[in-house]
Amino acid sequence: MSALAQTETRKGQAEMHSALRQEASEPIDTPATGPATKETQIIAIYGKGGIGKSFTLANLSYMLAQQGKRVLLIGCDPKSDTTSLLFGGKACPTIIETSSKKKAAGEEVDISDVCFKRDGVFAMELGGPEVGRGCGGRGIIHGFELLEKLGFHEWGFDYVLLDFLGDVVCGGFGLPIARDMCQKVIVVGSNDLQSLYVANNVCSAVEYFRKLGGNVGVAGMVVNKDDGTGEAAAFAKAVGIPILSAIPADEDIRKKSANYQIVGKPGGRWASLFEELAVGLAEAPPLHPTPLDQDGLLALFSGEETGRDYVLAPASQEDMRGRPVETKPSLEVVYDNA
Repeated sequence: MSALAQTETRKGQAEMHSALRQEASEPIDTPATGPATKETQIIAIYGKGGIGKSFTLANLSYMLAQQGKRVLLIGCDPKSDTTSLLFGGKACPTIIETSSKKKAAGEEVDISDVCFKRDGVFAMELGGPEVGRGCGGRGIIHGFELLEKLGFHEWGFDYVLLDFLGDVVCGGFGLPIARDMCQKVIVVGSNDLQSLYVANNVCSAVEYFRKLGGNVGVAGMVVNKDDGTGEAAAFAKAVGIPILSAIPADEDIRKKSANYQIVGKPGGRWASLFEELAVGLAEAPPLHPTPLDQDGLLALFSGEETGRDYVLAPASQEDMRGRPVETKPSLEVVYDNA
């Protein structure tokens, strides 16, 4: 390459780097925080596995249906347990499993094969592969592809609620946020560090995709198994999202949930919790959260609970080998100054 060509190449690279730096320095547009404008509100609920998303969603969807809303509940957890409470412990055929069987038989999947209803709530499970037999995230993507073939965008619902694991990081589980498939996200957590760690990660994901031009926001948080210690409320305040409902750690709720009983029925003892959540679901705008760093998250808890006062102690080669290390002469050649 000639000297002139090299000069032109370097000039072009410098201009490109300058343009990229300028683009990166531009402020991010303030996210829209008004009410959702689409006729159907599609809302993704995220949380740590076992934190109570399925319990929350089964009771919330039931309450919404009793209020006259058309609700579709979609379980996006490979465990396929989102609808178990709604259907009294009965497992419904998953989309992934049904699709595989139908394909093997040369048949098409019909909506009646995978969607079931109870007292006005429509529900289905995407499902996922057995342990070691495939990628759960890829199963989610395949499931939504099939839903589109079944007419997902033509269905007439007031709410579509998606139950997603928040502590799985592969792409399929971030689909609603990454592809703007929902208008807003709700996180479910409790007053423990691990569930708030997951909730914070979800807020980070929303923030990340906002910077890439996404429009999904976080509408708020549901505190499940609330024991009154206040860490979840402190987290919500710190990241800038409201508490939509706080469900107490009560033995009556635990027993009824374990026996697959709906507690979110109008007029029942716990009805007000889910009526309050239904209002928040409808009215809470998608907000732009400010995720915490690790130190900020740990600061919500006392040092005795987290062990955060520990100071890192670097390991040495002696530690790694379990014996003293003999210093070997260097092979580097050192020349005296001429």
